[in-house]
Amino acid sequence: QAQLVESGGGLVQAGGSLRLSCAASGRTFSTYAMGWFRQAPGKEREFVAVISRSGDITGYGDSVKGRFTISRDNAKITLYLQMASLKPEDTAVYYCAADRFYSDIAGRNEPDYWGQGTQVTVSS
Repeated sequence: QAQLVESGGGLVQAGGSLRLSCAASGRTFSTYAMGWFRQAPGKEREFVAVISRSGDITGYGDSVKGRFTISRDNAKITLYLQMASLKPEDTAVYYCAADRFYSDIAGRNEPDYWGQGTQVTVSS
Protein backbone atom coordinates (compact mmCIF):
# COMPACT_ATOMS: atom_id res chain seq x y z
CA GLN A 1 0.00 0.00 0.00
CA ALA A 2 1.24 3.49 -0.81
CA GLN A 3 2.61 5.26 2.21
CA LEU A 4 4.30 8.52 3.13
CA VAL A 5 5.72 8.73 6.64
CA GLU A 6 7.03 11.99 8.08
CA SER A 7 9.61 12.21 10.83
CA GLY A 8 11.92 14.75 12.43
CA GLY A 9 9.38 17.00 14.06
CA GLY A 10 9.80 18.24 17.58
CA LEU A 11 10.33 21.23 19.80
CA VAL A 12 12.85 23.90 18.84
CA GLN A 13 13.58 27.42 20.02
CA ALA A 14 12.94 30.41 17.82
CA GLY A 15 15.88 31.04 15.52
CA GLY A 16 16.82 27.39 15.52
CA SER A 17 16.80 24.77 12.79
CA LEU A 18 15.04 21.48 12.20
CA ARG A 19 15.07 18.92 9.40
CA LEU A 20 11.98 16.96 8.44
CA SER A 21 12.03 13.75 6.45
CA CYS A 22 9.35 11.92 4.50
CA ALA A 23 9.97 8.29 3.64
CA ALA A 24 7.97 6.92 0.72
CA SER A 25 7.07 3.32 -0.02
CA GLY A 26 4.58 1.29 -2.02
CA ARG A 27 4.58 3.58 -5.05
CA THR A 28 7.07 4.86 -7.59
CA PHE A 29 7.23 8.26 -5.96
CA SER A 30 10.47 9.05 -7.75
CA THR A 31 8.24 9.85 -10.74
CA TYR A 32 6.05 12.23 -8.71
CA ALA A 33 6.38 15.81 -7.68
CA MET A 34 6.44 16.07 -3.90
CA GLY A 35 5.92 18.79 -1.37
CA TRP A 36 5.19 19.95 2.13
CA PHE A 37 2.11 21.55 3.65
CA ARG A 38 1.40 22.63 7.19
CA GLN A 39 -1.61 23.34 9.31
CA ALA A 40 -1.70 25.24 12.58
CA PRO A 41 -4.59 25.03 15.07
CA GLY A 42 -7.54 27.08 13.89
CA LYS A 43 -5.95 27.84 10.53
CA GLU A 44 -6.32 26.49 7.02
CA ARG A 45 -3.76 24.18 5.51
CA GLU A 46 -0.88 26.17 4.04
CA PHE A 47 1.45 25.38 1.17
CA VAL A 48 5.09 25.27 2.27
CA ALA A 49 7.27 23.90 -0.53
CA VAL A 50 7.28 21.77 -3.67
CA ILE A 51 9.92 19.93 -5.66
CA SER A 52 9.80 18.37 -9.11
CA ARG A 53 10.34 14.67 -9.74
CA SER A 54 13.96 15.20 -10.71
CA GLY A 55 14.63 17.74 -7.96
CA ASP A 56 15.68 20.46 -10.38
CA ILE A 57 12.70 22.76 -9.80
CA THR A 58 11.50 24.01 -6.43
CA GLY A 59 8.98 26.48 -5.11
CA TYR A 60 8.14 27.94 -1.71
CA GLY A 61 5.36 29.70 0.06
CA ASP A 62 6.02 33.35 0.76
CA SER A 63 6.08 32.83 4.52
CA VAL A 64 9.01 30.40 4.38
CA LYS A 65 10.95 31.54 1.33
CA GLY A 66 14.60 32.12 2.14
CA ARG A 67 14.40 30.11 5.36
CA PHE A 68 13.30 26.63 4.28
CA THR A 69 14.89 24.33 1.73
CA ILE A 70 13.19 21.35 0.12
CA SER A 71 15.18 18.48 -1.36
CA ARG A 72 14.77 14.85 -2.30
CA ASP A 73 16.86 11.72 -2.56
CA ASN A 74 15.29 9.51 -5.19
CA ALA A 75 17.69 6.66 -4.46
CA LYS A 76 16.28 6.49 -0.92
CA ILE A 77 12.83 7.68 -2.03
CA THR A 78 12.93 10.29 0.71
CA LEU A 79 11.82 13.92 0.83
CA TYR A 80 13.39 16.50 3.12
CA LEU A 81 12.56 19.91 4.47
CA GLN A 82 15.41 21.83 6.05
CA MET A 83 13.98 24.59 8.21
CA ALA A 84 16.12 27.43 9.50
CA SER A 85 15.50 30.70 11.34
CA LEU A 86 12.36 29.18 12.78
CA LYS A 87 9.66 31.43 14.15
CA PRO A 88 6.81 30.69 16.57
CA GLU A 89 4.39 31.14 13.67
CA ASP A 90 6.01 28.14 11.98
CA THR A 91 4.41 25.96 14.65
CA ALA A 92 2.12 23.48 12.90
CA VAL A 93 1.64 19.91 11.85
CA TYR A 94 3.72 19.40 8.72
CA TYR A 95 2.46 17.05 6.03
CA CYS A 96 4.33 15.38 3.21
CA ALA A 97 2.46 15.06 -0.08
CA ALA A 98 2.96 13.65 -3.57
CA ASP A 99 1.25 14.20 -6.91
CA ARG A 100 1.94 13.51 -10.55
CA PHE A 101 1.85 17.23 -11.30
CA TYR A 102 4.10 19.87 -9.81
CA SER A 103 1.48 22.54 -10.50
CA ASP A 104 -1.15 20.70 -8.45
CA ILE A 105 1.04 20.95 -5.37
CA ALA A 106 2.30 24.46 -6.02
CA GLY A 107 -1.23 25.64 -6.77
CA ARG A 108 -2.61 24.07 -3.58
CA ASN A 109 -4.76 21.55 -5.39
CA GLU A 110 -5.33 18.31 -3.53
CA PRO A 111 -2.31 16.03 -3.92
CA ASP A 112 -2.98 12.37 -4.60
CA TYR A 113 -1.04 11.10 -1.59
CA TRP A 114 -0.55 12.39 1.95
CA GLY A 115 1.40 11.48 5.02
CA GLN A 116 -0.16 11.71 8.47
CA GLY A 117 1.98 14.61 9.60
CA THR A 118 4.65 15.46 12.13
CA GLN A 119 4.36 18.15 14.79
CA VAL A 120 6.76 21.08 14.76
CA THR A 121 6.63 23.43 17.73
CA VAL A 122 8.73 26.58 17.86
CA SER A 123 9.02 28.24 21.24
CA SER A 124 9.73 31.92 21.79
